[in-house]
Amino acid sequence: MMTMSLIWGVVIAMCCCLWLILGMRRRRVGEPPLENGLTPYLGCALQFGANPLEFLRANQRKHGSVFTCRLMGNYVHFITNPLSYQKVLCHGKYFDWKKFHFTTSAKAFGHKSIDPSDGNTTDNISKAFVKTLQGDALNALTEAMMENLQLIMRPPAGPESKMPAWATEGMYAFCYRVMFEAGYLTLFGRDLMGQDAQRALILNKLDNFKEFDKIFPALVAGLPIHVFKSAHHAREKLAEGLRHESLGKRDHLSELVRFLNDLLSTLDDMEKAKTQLAVLWASQANTIPATFWSLFQMMRSPEAMKAATEEVNKTLENAGQNVSLEGKPICLNQMQLNDMPVLDSIIKESLRLSSASLNIRTAKEDFTLHLQDGSYNIRKDDIIALYPQLMHLDPEIYPDPLTFKYDRYLDEHGKTKTTFYSNGLKLKYYYMPFGSGATICPGRLFAVQEIKQFLILMLSYFELQFVEDHVKCPPLDQSRAGLGVLPPLNDIEFKYKFKCL
Repeated sequence: MMTMSLIWGVVIAMCCCLWLILGMRRRRVGEPPLENGLTPYLGCALQFGANPLEFLRANQRKHGSVFTCRLMGNYVHFITNPLSYQKVLCHGKYFDWKKFHFTTSAKAFGHKSIDPSDGNTTDNISKAFVKTLQGDALNALTEAMMENLQLIMRPPAGPESKMPAWATEGMYAFCYRVMFEAGYLTLFGRDLMGQDAQRALILNKLDNFKEFDKIFPALVAGLPIHVFKSAHHAREKLAEGLRHESLGKRDHLSELVRFLNDLLSTLDDMEKAKTQLAVLWASQANTIPATFWSLFQMMRSPEAMKAATEEVNKTLENAGQNVSLEGKPICLNQMQLNDMPVLDSIIKESLRLSSASLNIRTAKEDFTLHLQDGSYNIRKDDIIALYPQLMHLDPEIYPDPLTFKYDRYLDEHGKTKTTFYSNGLKLKYYYMPFGSGATICPGRLFAVQEIKQFLILMLSYFELQFVEDHVKCPPLDQSRAGLGVLPPLNDIEFKYKFKCL
C-alpha cells in the first residue's frame, strides 16, 4: 500500500514539474508582466478568490497598472488605471464580450446557448433587453414596481390585520423578502389566485432562489450543478414555474418576459423557462443586496436620514401625494423619481462601498492594446478585465474611501456631482457598479428606481430603528467578488412600525 502511494506521489510530482517546465506560458516581448501561479490550471485563482482586492493591489505594486494572471486556465489581463478604462473601451472591435457572458449563462442556468452565432437567437437579443428595460418600457416597469411594493408593504384593509407596535426582523432578510416578491410580480405578473395563496407560492420560490443563488459563484467558476443536488433541484423548480403554460396563468406579464418568449422561438418550453430564470436571477441577485446597503447606510447616518426624509417629503408634496395607510397608494412618475439627487447619492455611495464587479472582454484576435500607460500585445482568446472596486476605494479619487458619505455625489448646489479626478486628470469613468460599454447592465436604470422607490416607501410609511444602539457595519461576503454587489456576511436586526398617518 505504501509502495503504491509512493509511486502515485512521484507520478504527481513529475506531472507538476512537467507542467512547470512545458505548460507555463512564457511572456513575449511587448506583453504585460505575467503571473502564472504555481498550481496547474488554477494558476492564481486561489489567491485571487481569497481576497481579489488585496491580490490585485499587491500585483499593482509589483508590476504596475497592467499585468496578466492565469485564472482557471484563462489568461486575464487586468487594467487597473481608471484613466485607461476609456481607452480599453475604444478597442471594441477586437473584443467579443458575448462569448464569456453567454457561455457562463448557459452553464449556470442550464439553457442552450443564446449567443446569436450559435443559431438559437438573433442578433437582436441585446437590443431586446434595452428596448424592454428602458424608455417607455421603463415607465411601465417602474409604475408596476411601485404598485407591487405597496401591495406588500402596506397593511391589508381592516382593523383586525393591524401590525403590532414594532416588528423586529433581520434587515437583509426583510429586503430580500420584499424586493423578491415585488420584483417577481413586476416581471412575471400576478397569479389569478388570491393574494395569500400567491404570497405563499412566491415565498416558496424565494426559498428555491436562495438555495440556487448560494452556489452561483461555484457555477461561474465552472463546477457542474449536479454536484449540488439541492441547488439543482431548486433551479429546476424555479424554471418549472416559468414555463409558458405557467406564465399563461398570470396577469400583467412584463414586456420583457413576453418579448423574450417570442424571441427564443427556436428553443423548447423548458429552454425558454431557463432563460427566463436567467432574467429572474439578473433582476434580483444584485438589486437585493444593493437595497440592503442603501437602507442600512442611510439609517446609520443621521445626516443621511434627515436629508433623505426632507427630499422625500418635498417630492411628495410637490407631486400632490398624500401619505396614508388607508388612502390611495403613493405614485411618482419617472421625472419626479429622477429629480431626487439625495437618494441618488445615497444609493451610489452604498454601491461604491459594496460592489465588486468584474468587467470582462475576450480578445477575438491578436492585437495591440494602446493605454494611458503604454501599449501591450494581447493574444487571441485572452481576457481583458477591469475591476472597478480598485477605483471605488482609491483614496486619491474618493478621500477617506471606506467611510460612507451620503453627499459624496452631490455638488455644492445639492445637484449631482460628476467631476472626479485621478492624477490631476478628470475621469470619464469614476463609478462602475453596473459594468461598462457594451457589457453595461441594461436593467441598471430600473434597478436604481426600484431601490429608490423602496427607500421612499420605507421613509414614508415606517418608523425605523436598529435593535442595537451602536450597530457595526457587517463585513462584505467576499465569496461573490466579481459578480456584482456583495451581500453582508451577517444580518442586522432592525425594528419597524407603521407611522400614525
